Amino acid sequence: MPYLDRAATSPVRREALEAAWPFLTARFGNPSSVHALGLDASTALEAARADVAAVLRARPAEVVFTSGGTESDNTAVKGLALARREAVGATRVVTSAVEHPAVLESAAWLARTGFDLTVLPVNGEGVVDLDALDAALAGGDVAVVSVQLANNEVGTVQPIDAVAARCRAAGVPLHCDAVQAAGALALDVAALGVDALSLSGHKVGAPKGTGVLWLRRGVRLEPLLHGGGQERGMRSGTQDVAGAVAFAVALGLADAERIEGSDLAARRDAFVAQVLDGVRPLLPSARLTGDPVRRLPGHASFVLGGVSGESVLLELEQRGVLVSSGSACHAGSDEPSHVLTAMGLDRELAQTALRFTFGHEASAEDLSLAARAVVEAVAALVR
Repeated sequence: MPYLDRAATSPVRREALEAAWPFLTARFGNPSSVHALGLDASTALEAARADVAAVLRARPAEVVFTSGGTESDNTAVKGLALARREAVGATRVVTSAVEHPAVLESAAWLARTGFDLTVLPVNGEGVVDLDALDAALAGGDVAVVSVQLANNEVGTVQPIDAVAARCRAAGVPLHCDAVQAAGALALDVAALGVDALSLSGHKVGAPKGTGVLWLRRGVRLEPLLHGGGQERGMRSGTQDVAGAVAFAVALGLADAERIEGSDLAARRDAFVAQVLDGVRPLLPSARLTGDPVRRLPGHASFVLGGVSGESVLLELEQRGVLVSSGSACHAGSDEPSHVLTAMGLDRELAQTALRFTFGHEASAEDLSLAARAVVEAVAALVR
């Protein structure tokens, strides 16, 4: 059985490890040093930066290496808000109710430091309310808007182009958490229309602890880490050259797979149909969550009214299928998913959630076997 929890993390790619290894051993220099070893590290770091920029269709100077998606989200939301408050006195942060905790908690922290917070509602499929965004922007006091590209729990892809057009017309910077979209959707930042974009390495096959914040040239940001001024003053601290090199290789491979693997969505749809056809005779209220059309190609999430999602997860693990009941950030929590409750699901139904996330390596046969395992697991629980 394939690993079906890629939204939580992905295995490190051999190519990324091999590319990083020299910079963990013989080529260990500090890229800020001016001797030959340091210059070698600096050259490798800038090559990695250029490779990431190529995937984003961006300028290398706009790429900031970080420790992962959480740091990138925090830096963007807090840094953009603080810079805008200083520059123009803007004091409102706008985000959506289904964002990753790294965004929601950053916004909540800003609210404790004097900012006003507007949380945009979503519809039953997890799509952000654009009318509510219009109303928030009409106030003229917005410092930053942060809306994700794709949701980690239900796979819904947001209309980020429409969000970006509204923010651009209002002169407000837009941050986009694209952690779950990397390797699944095109990340052309000009086409997206965003001003800042977060990525995490371990979602695409780089080691954990690697990430990127892309920041459009000319957009002001107050750095959160102060020190030696590395990363063009945006993120002080000695750079992890090996991590940056691994990130660039993994992101490039993931994006190439995205372009070549155009049938992943069809395999996902067949898997969804097999699961629902098999489970509904046992649990008539079982259904897909998230937008059925505008969703990540390797993402299938369900609520199985009548059985605990955690119980199904354990039954599946006994059958060799590794999945999750929602965000790995909330694993073990008794609280229902904030994403599902924001979409209008009651607490009891939200706690029956099950999420399958997979990449291009998952064949149609693999997914068919997994679907049968779901039906067997549910049958074992409802006897």
